Amino acid sequence: MIELTRLGGETLVVNADLIETVETTPDTVVSLTTGRKLVVRESVDEVIERVVAYRRRLLAGREQ
Repeated sequence: MIELTRLGGETLVVNADLIETVETTPDTVVSLTTGRKLVVRESVDEVIERVVAYRRRLLAGREQ
């Protein structure tokens, strides 16, 4: 799960496994495999960094 921020400032937690695409239009739009689209404050690069960090945490937990 990753934490993102809607344009209005509301925080939401997204299942990173459901992210299909992330694009700039000029706002950042996160498209989920469910068909839902989320417009967030974070840049595409920030979303990618959070997904990568999330996956690293998952893998680190498996190594223990």
